[in-house]
Amino acid sequence: MIVNEHSVGTELAMNNASVEEEIDFSCDPYIGLEFDTADEALKFYTSYANRTGFKVRIGQLYRSRTDGSVSSRRFVCSKEGHQLSSRTDCPAFIRVQINGSGKWVVDHFHKDHNHNLEISGENCSPTLQQKGAGATVINSLTEFPRRPRRKLLEEANDESSCPFGIIDFKRLRKEELEGQSRTEPYVGQEFISPDEAYQFYHAYAAHLGFGVRIGQLFRSKNDGLITSRRFVCSKEGFQHPLRVGCGAYLRIKRQPSGKWTVDRLRKDHNHDLDSEKEGRAKSLPASNILAEEVDTGLVNYDLFRRDNYPVPRGGRQNHIRSEWYGILLEYFQSRQAEDTGFFYAVEVDYGNCMNIFWADGRSRYSCSQFGDVLVLDTSYRKTVYLVPFATFVGVNHHKQPVLLGCALIADESEESFTWLFQTWLRAMSGRLPLTVIADQDIAIQRAIAKVFPVTHHRFSLWQIKAKEQENMGLMGNDFTKDYENCVYQSQTVDEFDATWNVVLNKYGLKDNAWLKEMYEKRESWVPLYLKGTFFAGIPMNESLDSFFGALLNAQTPLMEFIPRYERGLEQRREEERKEDFNTSNFQPILQTKEPVEEQFRKLYTLTVFKIFQKELLQCFSYLGFKIFEEGGLSRYMVRRCGNDMEKHVVTFNASNISISCSCQMFEYEGVLCRHVLRVFQILQLREVPCRYILHRWTRNTEDGVFPDMESWSSSQELKNLMLWSLRETASKYIDAGATSIEKYKLAYEILREGGRKLCWHSL
Repeated sequence: MIVNEHSVGTELAMNNASVEEEIDFSCDPYIGLEFDTADEALKFYTSYANRTGFKVRIGQLYRSRTDGSVSSRRFVCSKEGHQLSSRTDCPAFIRVQINGSGKWVVDHFHKDHNHNLEISGENCSPTLQQKGAGATVINSLTEFPRRPRRKLLEEANDESSCPFGIIDFKRLRKEELEGQSRTEPYVGQEFISPDEAYQFYHAYAAHLGFGVRIGQLFRSKNDGLITSRRFVCSKEGFQHPLRVGCGAYLRIKRQPSGKWTVDRLRKDHNHDLDSEKEGRAKSLPASNILAEEVDTGLVNYDLFRRDNYPVPRGGRQNHIRSEWYGILLEYFQSRQAEDTGFFYAVEVDYGNCMNIFWADGRSRYSCSQFGDVLVLDTSYRKTVYLVPFATFVGVNHHKQPVLLGCALIADESEESFTWLFQTWLRAMSGRLPLTVIADQDIAIQRAIAKVFPVTHHRFSLWQIKAKEQENMGLMGNDFTKDYENCVYQSQTVDEFDATWNVVLNKYGLKDNAWLKEMYEKRESWVPLYLKGTFFAGIPMNESLDSFFGALLNAQTPLMEFIPRYERGLEQRREEERKEDFNTSNFQPILQTKEPVEEQFRKLYTLTVFKIFQKELLQCFSYLGFKIFEEGGLSRYMVRRCGNDMEKHVVTFNASNISISCSCQMFEYEGVLCRHVLRVFQILQLREVPCRYILHRWTRNTEDGVFPDMESWSSSQELKNLMLWSLRETASKYIDAGATSIEKYKLAYEILREGGRKLCWHSL
């Protein structure tokens, strides 16, 4: 691919689209200057830049929180930032904001530059040229896609390729869109590019009276290239009060020829259509839905830019904006001065800052107690994002989410996730989690297999549900019913396999690629295969709530990120402190005279005790019968009174007082089930063996008591655990002692006395 080293300037802008009113390009920008579109504002500022002697790049955009539409745009000097040696962090920029009448108004303008200006003799710069082809017109303003993506910049040798080797930037004129809006989409319809398909579907939607959002994309397992895209009704899903779970969508699939074909289509909506939208339909910009924005600054052979995201040629893309690094690193350094346990790391790839990870001392200590189950929350990928913010979350002894680390993910490659997991492991003293709940992407699967080789990977529920909704929509309600019965009702592996094959044969789906893949990965998502593995009781039919909730998400701007992060973290930790207080100061009421109830009331936190107490009360509604006995081994059939279908087998070994149930509640949640408790009653066991009391659910989990020291793989791990435990305890004395002079003296005396005892003990 040959690209001339010139800016995409006035010629690009003037060729973009017809402008109804003539713009005065001779005047300087000023606050209050109005434009019909953001494109016109870019044209104007580019013209001003050419006359003044600098080049322009497209900076940040901001979206409305109500409908997701772009509400303001920022155009900056090409020397803004520091990520290239040629840049000087120039502050010059112009910002335009849309007002109530639909006009774009200049509301911020910084005129001064911090570098010399170079006024050329030309009024405009030539457009990008492709070898063997004419000038290609590229619209510089595009909408962000709904899912994150990896831009692959490839060299193109044939004339049909676009300048950036990604997509055909063909523009659809207004007349073409109006003509297309009169055409119904159909399965088998062909498009040159996803852009063209999106433009068509948007025009069709405007004609009928509904909005369109960009939905999921799917990638090839082999090379990571996008293989299909989905455009959905704007009322799809339930994440916003205005959404009603509409099932209308159009899906396109890449063909071997390079064209894109409609392979899935649902036209029916579950809501009224707004026919008035037809009159309001406007021509969309010729957006490239795979690339956020096209740079209007210098384009060279070594680095391309997409909305301030660096893309080293032939390398990995970075979704983290350059200004985030400096502000976050400054914050990390200040935190490290306050918290000696604070850990942070930045991945550097060929001199470029990439992924960021951090965890404070409290998170690292929490991981020593609750790091057995790890949830990687990358829900930012569900929608448009300003920042690719991800969290590592666990479950504490009150069944609350607990933060185990945070990250900004530069790109979604295997390299990124491998570095992320390795860094998390290093920060947490190398103790592997038992289980990880994370997305299904092949890059994440490979990274987990590489870094956590013995850890069970469970797929995120939102991805499973999204793929089910997309693929089962065309298979009919009968298939959906049979499929769900197979997945969620099968009690044994043999039953699941047999039922699965019956469903495939019944509906002729043996060669269905989606079902083949899901069957191969069944151990990572089918409840039957998961229930024998410890997941701290995280429900299989629910997703763990976001740790920060609505306070901090992928749309949080940089200037608000750190204050919201700290506020959200403090709120969660205050909730944990309240539960600690309640557990220490309140005793739950006993409901039975069973000795085991009193035993667990003393041990468990309030939340976990309520779960155990519910199982204990339920066990009185069950009958138990011995069905097998040989030596010390015996089996019991435990079934619910009046319901022969609800039954499980409990196996008891008298030689070592071990017990297990076919429901596998203890294996999955760490709390004994009603069936086991019923057998304990039959056997007249008055106390539960300590092996069935998980330390992570007890009141003294965080009190420096380590009953399972043999589980730590090295003395260094145990030393770190003791260090964090002592530091956390000492910090509580410090916080309490700093509230008044009297408390300070008391805390100081306690620490001095403790110091004397330590010195005496060491002698």
